Amino acid sequence: MEIPSKLPLLPIRNAVVFPGASMPLIVGRPRSIHAVSQSREQSEGLIVVVTQRLMSNGDPSPNDLYRVGTLCRIETIVETENGGYQLVITGIARYRIAEVLSSDDHLLARGEAVADVYSGDQARARALFNNLKRLAKEILDLLPGAGDSLSRLVEKLDDPTYLTNLCAAYLNIPTSEKQDLLENIFVETRMEKLLTMMQKEREVLNVQRDIQEKMSERIGKAQREALLREQMRTIREELGEEGSEVQVHEEIGQRLAQADLPADVKKIATDELRRLEALPSAAAEYHVIRTYLEWLADMPWKKSTKDVLDLTEARLILDEDHYGLDQVKKRILQYLAVAKLKNDLHGPILCLIGPPGVGKTSLGQSIARALGRKFIRASLGGVRDEAEIRGHRRTYIGAMPGRIIQSIKRVAVNNPLFMLDEIDKLGASFQGDPASALLEVLDPEQNKAFVDHYLDVPFDLSNTFFIATANVVDTIPPPLRDRMEIIEVSGYTTFEKLHIAQRYLVPKQMLAHGLFTNQVQLAADAILEVINHYTREAGVRELQREIAALLRAVAEEIVLRYEGVAQPAQIMVDAPRVRAILGPQKYHNEFPERSIRPGVATGLAWTPHGGDILFIEAALMPGTGKLTLTGQLGDVMKESAQIAMSFVRSQAALLAPGFLFDKQDVHIHVPSGAIPKDGPSAGVTLLTALASLLLSRSVDPKLAMTGEITLRGTVLPVGGIKEKILAAHRAGINKVLVPRRNEQDVSQVPEDVRSRINIVYVDNVEEVLENSLQLPRELLRLRPVLPAA
Repeated sequence: MEIPSKLPLLPIRNAVVFPGASMPLIVGRPRSIHAVSQSREQSEGLIVVVTQRLMSNGDPSPNDLYRVGTLCRIETIVETENGGYQLVITGIARYRIAEVLSSDDHLLARGEAVADVYSGDQARARALFNNLKRLAKEILDLLPGAGDSLSRLVEKLDDPTYLTNLCAAYLNIPTSEKQDLLENIFVETRMEKLLTMMQKEREVLNVQRDIQEKMSERIGKAQREALLREQMRTIREELGEEGSEVQVHEEIGQRLAQADLPADVKKIATDELRRLEALPSAAAEYHVIRTYLEWLADMPWKKSTKDVLDLTEARLILDEDHYGLDQVKKRILQYLAVAKLKNDLHGPILCLIGPPGVGKTSLGQSIARALGRKFIRASLGGVRDEAEIRGHRRTYIGAMPGRIIQSIKRVAVNNPLFMLDEIDKLGASFQGDPASALLEVLDPEQNKAFVDHYLDVPFDLSNTFFIATANVVDTIPPPLRDRMEIIEVSGYTTFEKLHIAQRYLVPKQMLAHGLFTNQVQLAADAILEVINHYTREAGVRELQREIAALLRAVAEEIVLRYEGVAQPAQIMVDAPRVRAILGPQKYHNEFPERSIRPGVATGLAWTPHGGDILFIEAALMPGTGKLTLTGQLGDVMKESAQIAMSFVRSQAALLAPGFLFDKQDVHIHVPSGAIPKDGPSAGVTLLTALASLLLSRSVDPKLAMTGEITLRGTVLPVGGIKEKILAAHRAGINKVLVPRRNEQDVSQVPEDVRSRINIVYVDNVEEVLENSLQLPRELLRLRPVLPAA
C-alpha cells in the first residue's frame, strides 16, 4: 500500500486502536469532523488515529498527543443530526508520528508505518503464543455471554501479531497500559506483558465466579432483599472487610462495655444485644437493633472536658475577640465567677438578644474558648417539628435522634457549650411544638434525665452549657422565656464600628482576598465614609461586605496594572476612592431637607434590626374636620395620633387661636409607607408635628424625640431607649427628648455617645413644646384637659 506523506490526524479520548481491530467512534469536535472529511476526499479513507494524554482536554494541542498512533481505514461513515459522524474504523498498522502539522481547520500527521519485530527465537515465540491463546480461551469461557464463536476464532488463529493486537484491544486495562502495548514493536515482549495482565484478569473472573457459586448455594428460598444482602456479605468476606455475625456481635459488646453505660441503660443494652444475637442478619429488625446499639455505644455518657475557670484569661479572650459590648462581657464574667465559686456551671440559661450582626454567635464561641469547652451550634430558625428536638420513635422507618442528641454525639463529650441559634424563630405545626420540647432541655431541674424518643433512655444534659440567641423577645413563648436569663446585645456606635473594622474586619478580608499590609491600606476616613453613607445597620455584616467590595477592587487593580512588575507603593484607599469604587452614596442625611418646614418632626423607633429614625409629617387642607392617617400604621399608633389630635384641639385657644377645626382636614403621614409601624412611643412626635403645623414653627432638624403622651399632657416612658439613642447618633442627631422615667435606661448608652448628644428629659407636653418649637414657657401654661379629681 502506498501511504501518503501527510495524513489527517484524528485525536481520540480514553481509547486506543490496535492494528487489525475495528472500533466504532462518534466524531463531534470541529477539527475532528474536518479531519474525517479530508480523509474521505483526499486520502481514500486513510486516517491516523492517536490517543490524547489527558481526557479532560477538549481541543488538544500537538503536545497533548502521544507520538505513536494507528494508521486506520474508515470502513463505514454515517452523518449525525448535529453535523458530526458515526464511524467504524479498522486499524492497519502502527504509525510513528514524526511531526504534527496544523492546517486551517484540522491536524495533519507526518510520519511512517512501523512493522512488528520478531526476536528470531521461534521456539520461545511459539511457546508464548500457545500460552497466550490458551489464556485467552480460559478468559472467554469465564466471561458470561461470550459464546463459542469467539473461542473458535481464537482457536483458529495462527498469527501472533494479530492475537496480541486483539487481546490488547479488548482487555480491560487502563488506557496508558494499552498505549504502552501499542508503542512496543517487539512481538515477544508484548506477549509477555499480555500474559501477566491476562493472568490477573483471569484471577478476578475466577473470584467473581466463586462468589456466584457460593451465592447459588446460600440463596435457597430467601426473598430478593435477603439475596442482595447476602451478595454484599459474600463480597465483603472475599475482600476480608467484614467478619462473621458472631464477630460483629462481639465487637458491639466490647464497644458497649467501653462506653461505661449507667446501670439502667446497661441493662437495656444487654437485653437488646441478646435479641440481636437471636435474629438472623436478613431480618429487617436486625439492622434496627444494631443501629440502636451503636448509638448507645457512641454516646459520651461519662466523657467530658475539664473546665478552665480563669476569669483573667476569660476577660482577655473576650476583649481579644470582641470590641465594646462591655455590659455583656461583664455579665458573662460574673456568670463564670459564680460558676468558679460553686465549682460547676449549673446556672440559668443565658439568652443573648440583639439585632443581626452584633456578634451573638461569636460571643458563644469566645465563651467556649475561654472555658476550654467544645462548641456546637444548632440553628432553630424555621424548625416546626417536635421530633427535631426529641427525635423519632424507633418503630418508624429511617428514625433518628433529635438535634440535641445528634450534636452531643458529634462532639463526643457531655459538657460542650451548646448554642441554640435563632430561638425566636421556632415554628409550630400539626407535628408538634418544638418550643414545648425545649422546655425540658433548658430547665436545669429536668434536663438531668432528658429522654430522646429514639434512645428512650435518660441522658444527663445538666453538664451542657446552653446559650440561646434571638433578635426579638416578643416571639419567644413565655414559658420558654421564663427559663432563660435575657442579656441584651445592642448595636454598635460609629466609633465602635471603626475600631471593629480596623482590628477585625479589614485584616480578615485582606487575608481572604490575598492582600498584604504593604500592598493596601484603608484609611480611617474611608471606613467612616462606608459606615456613614453606605451602611445603615446595628451590626457590622453590611460593613464587612462593603469592605470586601473595596478590597476586591484593589485586588483587580494590582493584578491588571502590576502583574509581573514591582508594585511602586502602597495603595491608599481614602474617602474619595471609596465613592469611586462603591458608587453614589446609599444613605444621606435627610434632616435639613425634611425637617425644615412646619408640620414635620423627627421621632425614634425600635426595630428587630436595631433603632431607626422616624419622620412624621402633618398637612392641612379645606374639609370638614376629618383626621387622615397614612403610612401603614398599627392600631396603637393610630390611637396615639388620635390622642395627639384631641390634645391639640383641647388646647386650641393657646396652640391654634382662631383656627376652625371643623373647616379643615388634617392629614398625618409617616413615610416609608410599605413598612408596618406600631407602638405608642411616637406620641410626642405626633403632637409636635401637629403643633408645628398649627403654629407655623419649624422643628430643629437635628432634634429627635420619643415618648408616649396622655390626654392630660403627661409623657410616659417607652422601651428601646438605648437602641433609639444609638440610631440618633448614627443619623447625626445632636439633641434627643426622652421621658424622665427612662433616665435609668440612658445610663446603658455608651459614654462616647452620651457625650456627643444632648439628652433632655421631659415630664409633660409643655417641656416637649418648649424644647422642640422654642416657645416661651409663659405661653405654655396649658390647662388640664380633664378636671382634677
